[in-house]
Amino acid sequence: MGAGTRMGVLPFRSRPPAASDRFEEEALAQTDALYRAARRLTRNAAEAEDLVQETYLKAFRSKASFERGTNLRAWLFTILMNTYRNSRRDAARDPVDVDSEAVETAQALPGAAATPEELLLRSTLDADLQAALDALPDTFRAAVWLRDVEEFSYAEIARMLEIPLGTVMSRISRGRRLLYQQLVAARQSSAAPAERTRAAASGHES
Repeated sequence: MGAGTRMGVLPFRSRPPAASDRFEEEALAQTDALYRAARRLTRNAAEAEDLVQETYLKAFRSKASFERGTNLRAWLFTILMNTYRNSRRDAARDPVDVDSEAVETAQALPGAAATPEELLLRSTLDADLQAALDALPDTFRAAVWLRDVEEFSYAEIARMLEIPLGTVMSRISRGRRLLYQQLVAARQSSAAPAERTRAAASGHES
């Protein structure tokens, strides 16, 4: 669901030593996915490259702490999210106060019937969806991206973002609703000129 990166492997300014073992090969295979997520978070190509580079440097330095047999992709995304969060901590505090988790949770439960928001997202063109995602507030954008694009579980996202499971569900539900509203508005806006043209043509013929 998202455009690929501009590169296969990011140009590290200082490459990790000995990137030949299986751990490093498997880790580097996630470069494109990490870069796409970084682009959605930072909305800036240079910052995204720096974020992914720092993520890999931290991952290679602490690879001894990775438990073999567990989800390496989720582990790398956790480092990415922590690195991004730390970089933003002093710049601005999270402006979103999720205060209605109990009301929202039921709508985001796994296995629940697809909502109108989800149905629309599935049928939306990539470019439209990317633009709508970029317009979301940071908090909602990260949660929706990790769930609907990267397809991590709610529990994995909760660990990555260091927030309760109910908060993850609430943010995803709210984020999807915002996306739905933005996509509907965009479609209505794009359809309006065509409607005016048809109406003008009809009036001219009569």
